[in-house]
Amino acid sequence: MRENVLLIGGGGREHAIARALEDSEADLYACAGNRNPGIARIASGFETLETTDPAAVVDYAEDVGATIAVIGPEAYLEAGVADALEAAGVYPFGPKEAEARIETDKAFQREFMQENDVPGCPDFETFDDMEAACDFIDEYDGDLAIKPVGLTGGKGVKVIGDQVTAEEGKAYIRESDYDRIVLEERLIGEEFTVQAFVANGEFRTAPAVQDHKRAYEGDEGPNTGGMGSYSDASDELPFMTEDDYDEAVSIIEATVDALEDYRGILYGQFMLTTTGPRVVEFNARFGDPEAMNTLPVLETDFLDVLTAARDGESLPDLEFASRATVCKYAVPEGYPTDPEAGAKVQVDEESAGDALLYYASVDERDDGIYTTTSRSFALVGVADSIPAAEEIAEDALAVAGEEGLRVRHDIGKADLIQRRIDHMNELRGE
Repeated sequence: MRENVLLIGGGGREHAIARALEDSEADLYACAGNRNPGIARIASGFETLETTDPAAVVDYAEDVGATIAVIGPEAYLEAGVADALEAAGVYPFGPKEAEARIETDKAFQREFMQENDVPGCPDFETFDDMEAACDFIDEYDGDLAIKPVGLTGGKGVKVIGDQVTAEEGKAYIRESDYDRIVLEERLIGEEFTVQAFVANGEFRTAPAVQDHKRAYEGDEGPNTGGMGSYSDASDELPFMTEDDYDEAVSIIEATVDALEDYRGILYGQFMLTTTGPRVVEFNARFGDPEAMNTLPVLETDFLDVLTAARDGESLPDLEFASRATVCKYAVPEGYPTDPEAGAKVQVDEESAGDALLYYASVDERDDGIYTTTSRSFALVGVADSIPAAEEIAEDALAVAGEEGLRVRHDIGKADLIQRRIDHMNELRGE
């Protein structure tokens, strides 16, 4: 029996999900606030609607006879889209609002870890009195990360001793309109993510990925939603050991064990420190861009994961090709602080070579494709090694052109990865 799968969201992550389902025994339908041309070409139907409105999503799901829904962005989870779909008889592969708090409420996330003895939790305190938070910064012996409790699109965290001084951090707290913040110890090391497919009390993990949040080359500038990422041909990254990866997986296992009714993707963002992986945060969905590293090398049919999850069956073992990936995003000029929208995107898809093109936050109109205020498109190289994958992605960017766009060309380059290796060796005293 063919499934009618509804994909909710219109970014690069969702384009990767659509590609993963393209050759499955499924008819794909999609809805998003923007018309993503890559998804629209794959889907049997595409509806532009307000996707944080659960009723609107349910109406479309019922119109297309959806049997399974895959929810992309976190804001839709927070809005209760999964709850509404389940109530309407459509299986949502994505957590309900209460379980999604593992991402959408950073205070809940830390308290959950503490109460359930999930390893890897940093020291933290939660504040709704901003002056008390500033006093804590003055009193704390060390640097702190300042985290608004709610969603900020990956751009709200400020790290004292890295991005801001203590005085600048306090000014940020006082000038913000946040009702509640978390202050937690600054973790020093190298960041990486592991994404887990979760349902029916089980989980299956994907290879580790390293994202690059900073806007400019050399890890400079403000945080973004992610300028690009890479993975290796093995589960771990070049600066990690197999034991580091396994320890991160054990943290995910403890988290899944403590979550009673979780289904969807649980994304663990870790800091590899001298004492092993520590949890920077959890996300309740595929990463963007990390989905574009993971899904192209997933050899197991993603639809089999979805149907097993829905039918209460054991999840299939996941097979990933032993291939490295490098993803580079093209973003509007001025992103993320003052992005310029409305530029026409000219991409010669036929000349992109071996790279995979994923459209993200663009809008397809009658006369072409235009930028919005967020990331525009990504090019992904897949090869036997990181250098070969990087070359494929970089060559494709040259073909695509960058007028009105900006790229971090250093992602996946040998010298940047070597700095990561040297950094961990230095921290470990090697």
